[in-house]
Amino acid sequence: MARDILALVDDLFFSAKIGATAQSCGVPVEFVASRVALIAKAHGQAPGLIIIDLNGSATEPVESIRDLKALPELRATPLLAFFSHVQTDLRERAMAAGCDTVIPRSLFSRDLAQILTKHSQ
Repeated sequence: MARDILALVDDLFFSAKIGATAQSCGVPVEFVASRVALIAKAHGQAPGLIIIDLNGSATEPVESIRDLKALPELRATPLLAFFSHVQTDLRERAMAAGCDTVIPRSLFSRDLAQILTKHSQ
């Protein structure tokens, strides 16, 4: 049985891309709309991965990373964040908050099927 993947992504293009790729790979992905919803969902299940869009305008992505990594029961859950490659300061803030992997949007898009498949097993 595949492990769920949670996504804190408010960009419609990336939400659609993640959803379509997940469906084609047979990987369950659940989208959440806020930091509070993400933490509540993550508590209720053991996701194989949490994906966070660092360019989220309403989702408080860096604070979400910090909050997730502060919880002992979620500390080991892998967090993958993606960002616009020109925003290196945002990448540094995410890493400082405890994010496990931070990659540019282009790499995220290119490797999405592989990322989803790997973390759903």
